[in-house]
Amino acid sequence: MLDSNEIEKLRPARNIVNPDIPFHFLHEQEPDVDGNLQSINTIFLTSKECAFKCLMCDLWKNTLEGPTPKAAILKQINYALNQLPEANVIKLYNSGNFFDQKSIPPSDYPEIIERLRSYKKVIVENHAKLCGQACVDFNDQLNGNLEIAMGLETIHPDVLPRLNKQLSQEDFKLAAQFLSSHGIDMRAFILLNPPFLTDEKESIEWTIKTVQFAFDCGVDCCSIIPTRPGNGMMEILQEQGHYVPP
Repeated sequence: MLDSNEIEKLRPARNIVNPDIPFHFLHEQEPDVDGNLQSINTIFLTSKECAFKCLMCDLWKNTLEGPTPKAAILKQINYALNQLPEANVIKLYNSGNFFDQKSIPPSDYPEIIERLRSYKKVIVENHAKLCGQACVDFNDQLNGNLEIAMGLETIHPDVLPRLNKQLSQEDFKLAAQFLSSHGIDMRAFILLNPPFLTDEKESIEWTIKTVQFAFDCGVDCCSIIPTRPGNGMMEILQEQGHYVPP
């Protein structure tokens, strides 16, 4: 099993980013749990790199090497929203964990929450193991509802432990139970063709099993993500026959 140091050694250079500007933002539409299209503003925030070094991840390319400066996230949100149309929902994705205090400083929460008053739903991403009281407190102060997107990836018993995600099915289930008990909505990110699952039919079967597990845990939405190369490690695994692009 590969560890974080081995994974990091194979990385190409990260992109040059500005802590006062999001690295990307867009306006999109997405169906809600009832199938009704919602208008969504999505902001890809520039923040500290995720503490978890997942084998297949390339999101670190647009992150900061150190903690996010105070007030930087609000500047980024203002920068994007000044150029985006009105929407019902906002996604604040930071290539890691919204409730990692080094990624989004808690001192910035009040102003961020105030800036989000007009949104019916606020969606952030967060590792299942970092879902705690901070999520509840943040949700309680919003005008709308909080939704937390968590990477589940796969429930394949041999594959999930090898992704260096430091997550088990039980960890995910417990996080889902906690969030649900506090009225926080959830979505799950699920991989299509994760490494170490190279048979196409089997890969699809496990993707479907993982979606079903997520729904059984109370998740409202599943986003299926085709596993991609581009982080150094995935190219090595592809050469070794341990990864097949979908």
